[in-house]
Amino acid sequence: MKKHILPALKLTIIMILFFTVIYPLVVWGMAQFSSNAGKGKIIEHNGKKYYSNIGQAFTADKYFWSRPSAVNYNAAGSGASNKGPSNEEYLGQVQARIDTFLVHNPGIKKSEIPVDLITASGSGLDPNFSVQAAKVQVKRIATVRGIEEQKINQLIEENTESPLWGIFGPQKINVLKLNIALDKLASR
Repeated sequence: MKKHILPALKLTIIMILFFTVIYPLVVWGMAQFSSNAGKGKIIEHNGKKYYSNIGQAFTADKYFWSRPSAVNYNAAGSGASNKGPSNEEYLGQVQARIDTFLVHNPGIKKSEIPVDLITASGSGLDPNFSVQAAKVQVKRIATVRGIEEQKINQLIEENTESPLWGIFGPQKINVLKLNIALDKLASR
C-alpha cells in the first residue's frame, strides 16, 4: 500500500496544477486570438450592449419572440429544466407557451408552431431559432408594425445562417440580430 500512496499523491498534485493553472491559461491564451479577445460578440443598439451569442428575452408583439429559457436568460445559471416529457409541470409550461402564442398569433394552428418556440434549449440560452420559427411570426409583426409581410420575409432571408460547411446542422437565425434589423427596417 505504501508503494502506491506516493505515486497517487504525485498524480493528484500534477492534475491539480494542470486543471487549475495550465489548462485555464491555455484556454485564456487561445481566447485572446478570437474576435473581441474572448469577451463575447457584443452588439450595440440604441445605446445598449447585447451579447449576440447569448439568448435574449423578446416577448413584445412587435418583435420576433425568442426561444424560451429554462434559466430566465441568466447566463450565470445556464442549464435545462431537466424535466422529462411526461412531467406534468413541464407539460403545463409547454401548454401555457402554446396558449400564449396562439392568443398573440391568431390564425396560426397549434400544429404550425415550431417546437423551438415552445421548448427551451439544453443551455437555456440559445440565441438562435429556426427559419420556421421566424416565418410563423411574420403576420403578427407585420400587423403590429404596419410593414408589408414581404419585407419581413426578405429580412428573414437576409439573416438566415447556413449550416456549418453547408452540411452540419439546420439553417438558423440569430433572434437579436433579426430584431435589430427589424428595428432598422421600421425606422426607414
